Amino acid sequence: MNGVSRAPRRRPAGSVTTLALAVLGPVLLAFAGLLHPGGLSAATAHRWMWLHIVLLPVFPLLALGFVVLLRHRPHRRVPRVARIVAWGGAAVYAAGYTGLDAVAGIAAGTIAGQPGDPIQLRRLVLALYATGNRLGTVAVYALLIAILAATVVLGAGHGRRVLPGTAVLLGAGWSFVDSHIFWPRGVWTMVAMAAGFALWWWAAARDGTEFIAAGGD
Repeated sequence: MNGVSRAPRRRPAGSVTTLALAVLGPVLLAFAGLLHPGGLSAATAHRWMWLHIVLLPVFPLLALGFVVLLRHRPHRRVPRVARIVAWGGAAVYAAGYTGLDAVAGIAAGTIAGQPGDPIQLRRLVLALYATGNRLGTVAVYALLIAILAATVVLGAGHGRRVLPGTAVLLGAGWSFVDSHIFWPRGVWTMVAMAAGFALWWWAAARDGTEFIAAGGD
């Protein structure tokens, strides 16, 4: 006779690979912040430009934690909707912060390194900063929304254990609004982001097993 039994298996969200992917982006950005010039000038323009070229694929990795930690579809409607909101916010962050990187990083660094009237070059750089900062602000606010939505999803499965990670991520996200990855606050902001994702991973990993429907005779 066919029936349905429930068998335990290890929860994939608790794997070390998941943890590594979740913290990869903020850890790389923290290291990049140690190399980031403290300001943009003719002397630092070349390094500023090339660092932001290298960071083009790295800034979006901050959103990877939402992908790997929320990859299993929730069973209830509210968490399912919240997962869509979290992924949407993470996508907006990835696009917006890539825009900031391109405009205030690559373009501004390129302009600052050109010969010409320093006053005129500074005016152009400040115009690029203004556009880039608007993109970055929208991106980080979207990231904050993603954190809140992800809390709903993870909280439905793991309860209040997810709240310490949420608190750390919200604090780091708020700091990220104006810290970028500049040393020291920006670097510590990225370290806190990694810690927040690690706490979410730990909240999921503590359950150890999940029950799945399995066919049997």
